Amino acid sequence: MRLHAEVRDEMEEGSEEGAVTASAGLSPPPLIGAAAPVPRLVVGFALTKKKVKSFLQPKLLLLARKNGISFVSIDESLPLSEQGPFDVILHKITRKEWQKVLEDYHEEHPEVTVLDPPNAIEHLNNRQSMLEEVADLNLSNFYGEVCIPRQLVITKDPSSIPTSVAMAGLTLPLVAKPLVVDGTSKGHELYLAYDEASLSMLDPPLVLQEFINHGGILFKVYIIGETIQVVRRFSLPDVNTYDLLNNVGIYRLPRVSCAAASADDADLDPLIAELPPRPLLEKLGRELRGRLGLRLFNIDMIRELGTKDRYYIIDINYFPGYGKMPGYERMFTDFLLSLAQSKYKRYASPPRQCTFAGDISISGRLEEVGKSQCVCSKSVAHAGLE
Repeated sequence: MRLHAEVRDEMEEGSEEGAVTASAGLSPPPLIGAAAPVPRLVVGFALTKKKVKSFLQPKLLLLARKNGISFVSIDESLPLSEQGPFDVILHKITRKEWQKVLEDYHEEHPEVTVLDPPNAIEHLNNRQSMLEEVADLNLSNFYGEVCIPRQLVITKDPSSIPTSVAMAGLTLPLVAKPLVVDGTSKGHELYLAYDEASLSMLDPPLVLQEFINHGGILFKVYIIGETIQVVRRFSLPDVNTYDLLNNVGIYRLPRVSCAAASADDADLDPLIAELPPRPLLEKLGRELRGRLGLRLFNIDMIRELGTKDRYYIIDINYFPGYGKMPGYERMFTDFLLSLAQSKYKRYASPPRQCTFAGDISISGRLEEVGKSQCVCSKSVAHAGLE
């Protein structure tokens, strides 16, 4: 897994009125002695208008087109099987109906790479299950300790929250977050509770997390396939004893993950500003990629104030706002090209046999069916995800 430190190959700003819709498939095998052709890739996308605007920016479209990649909008009002053909489907639609359509389509077209499988995404739509995989990791003594905050899930009866918090032994202040991440701004609303009496004012279902002082800096770790880039963001200020004694009630917190909150160029205490160690991030990204079955996500990470190597993961987001990340155009284009090259090699390789259960050999070539794949792995692998 690579750690992207800076933008490669700066390009001139270009303009693109819309997605490139020319049909393109995999290039035929090269002639003997001829240079390998540039892989062609058709990416069908099903995104909200807001996501299209923030992600499919002109610079990305131009760079992708120069590298033989075309983006084609999927019409959700038409059968998916009547559209395409696609090499990749890129989506972030949360409706159950769409998820069923996509799952049925992938059963019929296992050769199409789906970014990412709906059942894997579902794991991140609930903050109770979101951090379970992190809690099971054992990364202590590996350039640092990775933890999750102590938290409590409240599903009903707001009047019982103070008692539940006391019984769980959680320490104030507490950050309150919606239990369900539904793709709307409401799913990202944050509140800070200073006293137990005010907790009954909250509206379940929600998750209460202990607030951890972290120097007011958040590390956003973006993952695109095997590539990582981390950026600093200004976060919530630390809470001291004076704050606890002089504040009561519930306070709505501003969103701190926007690009305007970038702290990369700020004059900060080196101990607070220091990025998490590269080996730790690579190990963390690799573990979560395998456990979650996702290729496109980001991690919100903080370092506990007063420590050098104790980190907490407080949120994981599927297909985050890559458009806010410097150099995302090159990173995403390289990622798509790697998918094209992998697919080309798979179908252009000499015939081979595989004896693993679930594999079917057709015309001497390996075809993936359901959740089978040629290379055995401890984690469940989805067809189309290598």
